[in-house]
Amino acid sequence: MKAFYPRKQIINSSKGEQVVAELRMRIISRAIEPETVLSENQLAKEFQVSRSPIREALKVLSSENIVRPERMGAVVIGISEKDIEEIYDVRLMMESFTFQRLLDMDNASLINDLEKVVEMMKIAIKYKDVDQFSFLDMEFHETIIRSINHHYIAMLWTNLKPVMECLILLSMRYRMQEDENDFERIIENHRLIVESIKNKDADLVNNAFYKNFNDVQNRVESIWSDNERMKIVRESIESK
Repeated sequence: MKAFYPRKQIINSSKGEQVVAELRMRIISRAIEPETVLSENQLAKEFQVSRSPIREALKVLSSENIVRPERMGAVVIGISEKDIEEIYDVRLMMESFTFQRLLDMDNASLINDLEKVVEMMKIAIKYKDVDQFSFLDMEFHETIIRSINHHYIAMLWTNLKPVMECLILLSMRYRMQEDENDFERIIENHRLIVESIKNKDADLVNNAFYKNFNDVQNRVESIWSDNERMKIVRESIESK
């Protein structure tokens, strides 16, 4: 099967990390359907690794509640629309809290870092590298969250990041198939966020944040819940 998770992103990762990234992406994209039985032996053969990295991967996916451990393997649970809603509920709480904290901080260094990321996002789209754009989008928001040095907020982000990353990758891949000009609007949303942080304008911060957040959540949910759209995304990957 064609790799669903960008290999260049995990080329220096351990075998277990590579397996878990690929399996997570296949499950969330529904290339592997719920109730599918995942055998340690079969996965070890497919990924050309020992059973140890497979067990490591399945343990991680079990902790994320997208597989259910079974003897010598696991059964796929997948994620539901309710799961996605809850993920974005938590992300909303994290990011809205973070933005409020930023109003009382010196953000010069943060603004510089965010402007660099936005410029790299522009380059990624210029070369139609939608996967790189997706990772930069995640980096943009992670940079903001980590800038307030809040240990438990950072822990929440770390826990949600792997599944959010898959959802964003799928969403952005679909957008590239549907309308690549839409990325100019996405970049503008991020530029507006930077401007609002720079000006420490509470109203502008809220408007910029919710404009971007609602756009991302609505697009992710609408794509994931539509089998035809998900099929388009899967076929675009398999044709590469």
